Amino acid sequence: MSTRPSDLSPPACLAAGPYVDSDHPAVQAFARSHADSSMPARDIAVRLYYAVRDGIRYDPYQIDISERGLRASHVLECGYGFCVSKAALLTAAARVLGVPARLGFADVRNHLTSPRLREMMRTDVFAFHGYSEVWLDGRWVKATPAFSKTLCEKAGVLPLEFDGSADSIFHECDTSGRRHMQYLLDRGPYLDVPRDEMISVFEQLYPNYRSWMRGTCGVEFETEVVPGSAE
Repeated sequence: MSTRPSDLSPPACLAAGPYVDSDHPAVQAFARSHADSSMPARDIAVRLYYAVRDGIRYDPYQIDISERGLRASHVLECGYGFCVSKAALLTAAARVLGVPARLGFADVRNHLTSPRLREMMRTDVFAFHGYSEVWLDGRWVKATPAFSKTLCEKAGVLPLEFDGSADSIFHECDTSGRRHMQYLLDRGPYLDVPRDEMISVFEQLYPNYRSWMRGTCGVEFETEVVPGSAE
């Protein structure tokens, strides 16, 4: 059963939550170090997007879906995260500066992976891929801060840019025309990370998820991504 709240309006998307912990001092400091509440909302969103996209390392080898691990503040403490936790940080930082933001989720088939990750997951389907939705100029705009520019350059895929007017979602193909990302299922928006729902789906889709989410002995995902890994 979905735990999505009935009120997903812009005013409801300003409050702190358990994982989108915009009331945490570290999250507030992060937001204010990159933008100012006096700026136009679009400028705030763009600045925060790039701060999270390129300033927080993407590492699916070290996914932590514990209550602590999914918090935006924990991502700042670690300096890395995966799509959900990075989106939680972007969402929280936007709320700090008065810009309504919420989380969106979709199931995707990810062709940007490594042999190790594919062996760990036993599939290339990523359930509950996370991104942010920001309220700008009277509408929700999608922003996906998962893959940094350096990671994309290594893998030969186009980095996702964000200007606050057009949705920033994954490209279907890489720079050589190979398949990169396919959206399979839109799970819709949430005020916060639906952790219980995620775990329920993971248990069905990834029977071994508890083992591969324990990390890989300090190996960083970006070091194993090479040009052409997007199939």
